[in-house]
Amino acid sequence: MKTFQDFRSLEGLFIESNESMEEHKRELDKQLWNIANTLRGKMNADEFRDYILGFIFYKYLSERMEQFADSILEQDKIRFTELTPQMPDYEGFMKELKEEALEQLGYFLRPEELFTELAKRGRGDDNDLEDDDEEKTVFILGDLQKILMNIQLSTMGTESEEDFDNLFEDMDLNSTKLGKTPEARNTIIVKVLSHLDKIDFRLAETERDVLGDAYEYLIGQFASGAGKKAGEFYTPQAVSKILAKIVTTGKQKLKSVYDPTCGSGSLLLRVAREVKDVGHFYGQEMNRTTYNLARMNMIMHGVHYSRFDIKQEDTLERPQHPDLIAEAVVANPPFSAQWSANPLHLSDDRFSQYGKLAPSSKADFAFVQHMVYHLAENGIMALVLPHGALFRGGAELHIRRYLIEQKNYLDAVIGLPANIFFGTSIPTCIMVLKKCREHPNDILFIDASNEFEKVKTQNMLRDEHIEKIVSTYRQREETEKYSHRASLTDIAANDYNLNIPRYVDTFEAEEPVDIDAVAEELKTLQTRMASTDETIAGYCRELGIAMPF
Repeated sequence: MKTFQDFRSLEGLFIESNESMEEHKRELDKQLWNIANTLRGKMNADEFRDYILGFIFYKYLSERMEQFADSILEQDKIRFTELTPQMPDYEGFMKELKEEALEQLGYFLRPEELFTELAKRGRGDDNDLEDDDEEKTVFILGDLQKILMNIQLSTMGTESEEDFDNLFEDMDLNSTKLGKTPEARNTIIVKVLSHLDKIDFRLAETERDVLGDAYEYLIGQFASGAGKKAGEFYTPQAVSKILAKIVTTGKQKLKSVYDPTCGSGSLLLRVAREVKDVGHFYGQEMNRTTYNLARMNMIMHGVHYSRFDIKQEDTLERPQHPDLIAEAVVANPPFSAQWSANPLHLSDDRFSQYGKLAPSSKADFAFVQHMVYHLAENGIMALVLPHGALFRGGAELHIRRYLIEQKNYLDAVIGLPANIFFGTSIPTCIMVLKKCREHPNDILFIDASNEFEKVKTQNMLRDEHIEKIVSTYRQREETEKYSHRASLTDIAANDYNLNIPRYVDTFEAEEPVDIDAVAEELKTLQTRMASTDETIAGYCRELGIAMPF
């Protein structure tokens, strides 16, 4: 396995006081991704992701704990790291600090459990540990495992217990992929901790989202290398921006935002950037590893444990927020996923009024129905769907018709370029629904499928593409070959087929052909060919060979 040179350039990452915030973010992104590539070794991207993100998260929790404790201890004129078990009043300090930390942070770490203290023990307090200094490392795997467990145990019986439950379960420190022997695994982990320890996140001095953004950048980079699996946990940032800007249209604050297929939580956090404040975040995710990632992502972005409620279960079969009514609802559900379509769902309030369920082979409209049920009367919902959901027949046509004809909830349909999602090249669309529409007599169609930038094998939406989509939606502009407001009568005349080309005419007429000019060109070519044939025939006669024609 390669060693860890890339870590060393991180030491001064937060020191350049004149560095702009954007440059700062880009540099942090670059350095952390270099670390990930260097340390990945024999693991694939999604396996190694769990380790590198877990270690960064542990370091973040440690720095938050130390910063918080120092502020409490300031009146005692002592620092958190100066407290040792040998002090006579050590346990008294710990009891007081733990009570405060559990209420404010949701977890607790003792001074000897901090990231930096463990890193020091691992390298034997040798700050100049070299990559080949295996004999200098101290065995700390047992201590690390115990500390990660203690973080969880510290929350037992508190309001934050569920948010920290089994949060580190995907970091298998006994995996042979880290090394064949415990000693080999220890050496690698000590070096990871040692070099990460050289980064000072300076949480009190920088915008809180600098580290959170870097964390999310890593999630996105792992997604780009994870192929089809990426769709399980990450929505491309450009698509997240569009969804977030749409559902926050006309709002400065949101009481709540909900994502029923929240993945790593990035889409929920993206919505929060578009408004001044979000009261509460709700999400549900079926994949256990991704569920853990979402909770870490929330905490890394400074969202207090009392303000997010992320659950792990199958959203369609076992919804975990049955009474939730959210002001903004967003989702990038798995495209055309299978689900039970059990007839018992027809008695479920989410589906009962429609009279039909989405087909078992395609759950797209089951997610639509679920989201509509949880949408507030003054709310906006937006979700990504495969294009087929716009025009497929059967039960899906029945549901589309009900949403438009009976409820008049559909506000807009936006066509996106193909090949913008990880792991699939299919074209997709965004459906926007509102229960109280300001423009109830028409539905806006936007065809943004041809506006993108091709980067290697992936199509990318740039800021100007995003801005055009969002401004067109918000102003309900009609632009030739780009957007059109279709009346409900037109929709009905098309039998509720929402295929975008039916409403946005993108036909480009070809230039007229000048037949006379073409005929004249053909005559000229014929004359030239006859002359060439005669020349070749002359050569053949001189050589005494048969002519080829």
